[in-house]
Amino acid sequence: MSLQILSGEDLKRLRKSYGLTQKEVAKKAGVSQSLIARIEAGKIDPRLSTVKKILNSILSVKRGLDAASIMHSPVISVDVKDSVRKAVDLMEKHGISQLPVFDGDRIVGSVLEGTIIRRILQGKEPEKVFSLKVEDVMEEPFTTVSPRTSINEILTLFTHEKPAVLVVDKGKPVGIITKIDLITSIRSR
Repeated sequence: MSLQILSGEDLKRLRKSYGLTQKEVAKKAGVSQSLIARIEAGKIDPRLSTVKKILNSILSVKRGLDAASIMHSPVISVDVKDSVRKAVDLMEKHGISQLPVFDGDRIVGSVLEGTIIRRILQGKEPEKVFSLKVEDVMEEPFTTVSPRTSINEILTLFTHEKPAVLVVDKGKPVGIITKIDLITSIRSR
């Protein structure tokens, strides 16, 4: 399965926003300038390792970009004993597709739109699914990062199909970052 987080056009926009030439990026990334040009023009679909090299070379120019600069706060979450209905209501109200799940102060899981849809498709009546406790449908917890974690590191985490990362400071969740948060922050720089 091919996973593409950024298009060639996104890479071009990012490179230009940092004031870099194709030649400068190519040299830093250890690839040819013509490869950068073909990727940006959408003429080839590069390997993930090549995209990571290019992104690292661009993002290394602005080291100030970190988790704290792109996270959303406060963290919208649910408790393991809350109903799936409450989780869905929160997702709808805040326009989000996943929530971290807590048991008191401990991060214990996550609940995703896709998981709820799969439960309904398994033949369960929607009303029964909505009546379940979050702990009955939750997935593994989101990966946690510190507020000072670089965007490069977060980008790497998202290549492993993680839907979000939690930003934790001194043991307390202070923010959350989704794939679209990362993509738009890179695009707008």
